[in-house]
This record gives sequence, structure tokens and C-alpha cells, in this order.
Amino acid sequence: MPGDSMPLQELPCLSLQGSMLSQSKSINKRRSRGCLTEGLDTECTPTELIQQWSPSHKLQRLISKGKENDGNPFVLARRSRRKKESTSGISWDNLPDELLLRILFCLPLQDLLRMSIVCKRWHRLAFDESLWRSVDLEGLTHMGPALQQVLKTGVRRLRCPRSFVEELQFTGTGPLQIVEMDLSSSIIPTSALESIICRCRLLEHLSLEGLQLSDTIISSLSNNPNLVQLNLSGCSGFSAPTLADMLTSCSSIEQLNISWCDFNNNHVKSVVDNLSPTVTHLNLSGYRESLTLDDVKVLVTRCPHIQTLDLSDSTLLMADSFPVLRQLKHLLHLSLSRCYHIHLAALTDLGKMFPMMCLLDVFGIVQNSHLPSLKKEMPHVSINSRPFSSIARPTPTSRLAGSLSDRTMWNRKCQLRFKL
Repeated sequence: MPGDSMPLQELPCLSLQGSMLSQSKSINKRRSRGCLTEGLDTECTPTELIQQWSPSHKLQRLISKGKENDGNPFVLARRSRRKKESTSGISWDNLPDELLLRILFCLPLQDLLRMSIVCKRWHRLAFDESLWRSVDLEGLTHMGPALQQVLKTGVRRLRCPRSFVEELQFTGTGPLQIVEMDLSSSIIPTSALESIICRCRLLEHLSLEGLQLSDTIISSLSNNPNLVQLNLSGCSGFSAPTLADMLTSCSSIEQLNISWCDFNNNHVKSVVDNLSPTVTHLNLSGYRESLTLDDVKVLVTRCPHIQTLDLSDSTLLMADSFPVLRQLKHLLHLSLSRCYHIHLAALTDLGKMFPMMCLLDVFGIVQNSHLPSLKKEMPHVSINSRPFSSIARPTPTSRLAGSLSDRTMWNRKCQLRFKL
């Protein structure tokens, strides 16, 4: 039927005023006919009573003038209509919850929200936690109430970078079910962020890039022992001792991006002294006057399995750091961009020092005119092909912003996505 294919939001609906008006008209009509007309519309009404109260013009029209009826006139009376029984097959109300949930799983976020206001049952099904396992709210403004509602559904994968969150009065008391969360570059009060992180116990992937944090938030991360990837690039507002305690507790971290934070020498030492040996990808760039050769020695000793290491913008590092880095037998990708005390002649030996290395970034210390000669010395190494780091970032920086692939979070898309 054509009506069955209409979207929910376009279905015609009667207003309350119109329905009350039609009701009052029908009541006045019945009153004008008088109380003696009651019972005329039943199937067992006597013929004499019908003749008595039927209008005269209808009586004249219904009397047949045939010879067989000259002595005994008769009247045709209309019986009341019976309610037509539904013969359209299976009703939505007869479908089990399991089948309806499978249907609702295919709906986009906006349609699911519209459908939730149809009736109480559909509202209950629309907010079933099986439909809200992964939600994408990127770029949503004034999303405090929406975020609070989503958190209550038991969401496990939450993506809302570049969003604006006002004060969040989260009333939940139990722990959240979030496993992966991306709040990168969002505008969110520190108190609101604390109310979320403090209730997380199952985090495995987390990105808080560019946010103002606190010691409370960093301490709360210690309650997530399964944390594998952590992106704190560009964050500020927490102390060195709290950072050290968190890194000690989160012993399963494999990828850590802690670049360009508001750090001093104590923060850097807290990182290299307490980093888990399980780390394989580390971005420790941006600490011009804080990262020293001694810190690199401690780092290499604690984390011998590092495969990707970014020490860009560490101006204190020189070529004497290469023998120390040589201890990293599994190093595949090394970034030394803008480490201006490292000269071109020293870079030519890297190919022999790191036979497994396939990516080298030296932006700012090798001019374009010298790249061919350097590539000739290291033919198996791709030089200056990765201007941005992707360590622990939920969306690789090589993808164009706004593209469909850009909406992924750690290589997977969210089921429900808010479309601006």
C-alpha cells in the first residue's frame, strides 16, 4: 500500500482541537434527534417503530407501488455497520521485540529518534542498549542533554570530536560501559569530563587530544587496566606525580601519544621512568628543552619493543643519540623532524644502523635538494612521507577531513551517526 511506505515524520495526524470539534458536532446532532431515536440503529428494531420515526420523504421514496404491495406497504431499513475485521495480515503490534530490534538496527539515528515518539513500546525499543553500542555525534553543538541520554543507553563506542558540551549534570551512579571514546578537540568543561571519566572502568581506546584535564581525570584513568591506546596530545592541567601513577597502573598500553603537552622536565621524566614495557608506538615530540639524551637512554631500556618512535622538535638531541636508539631492534618508523642539531652527514648511517627501518621523517633538517642523495644511501627507506603522526589517534591524519573514511574511529565506523 502507498501509505505503508511513508516515513514516520510525514504521516498525517489529527490535532486535538479538530478531534474535539468533530466530537461536539456529533453530540449536538444526536441531541437534536431526541432520546426516542435511541435503538433505531440496531439490527432488531421493529418495523412499526421504524415507520413511525422515519422521515416522510424517505417513506415515500421507499414504498413500492407495484401490484404485489398495494395492500401491505413495506420499508427498507439500513442496518448498522459492523466493524470490518482486519484482513491485512501481520500487524506491527504482533511482531516480537527481537524482530523489531533487527528492523530498528537498520535505521539511521534521526529516524530512530523520530520513531521513539510513536508509542510507549517503540520508545522502549528505540532506546534498547543493543541499538546504541556505537554512536557518532561529531560536530554537535549544545550536546549536553544528548550526551547524557546516550551515556544512559549503555553505549560502548562513542565518537564526538570537535563538539561543544555545556555543563553536564550526569545523574548516573553506576559505571559506564564505554570501551572506545574520542573527544578530540571538543569544547567540554573539565568538571563535565571528570563526571564521565570517573565512571569508566572498561576503556581500551581513548583520545582526549587538545583538552584541559585535571589530576582527577588522570587518576581516574588508572581504573582502566585494559587501556591499550591513549592519546593525550596537546593536553594540560595535570601534575607529574599523577601522570607517573597513571602510567604505572595502565600496564597494557601499546600506543601512547603524549606530544606537545604543557610539560616541564619532571613530566618528561615521569613518562620515561614509568612507561610500560608493552609500548610499541610512542609519540614524545614537542619537548625542545626538556627531552635529553639521558631520558632517551632510560626510554630505550624500559621499552625495547618500540616499533614507531616520534622524537620530533627535541632540539637537545644530536647524532650521539643514534647508538642509543640502535638498541631498538624492532624499530620501523623514526621521526626526528626539526631536531636541528642532527646534521645530514649523520643521517646517512641510519640505513645500516636500522636494517628493518622503512620510514624516516626528517622534516626541517634535510632540504629538498638533498633528499635524492639521502634516498640513494637508503633505498629501502621512505623519507618524509608522513608529515603527521597517527600514533594512538582514532582517525589517521592522512585522510581528508569530512570524507566518509574520516568518520571511522580506530578503523571502524559507528552504527548510529548524527548527520548535520
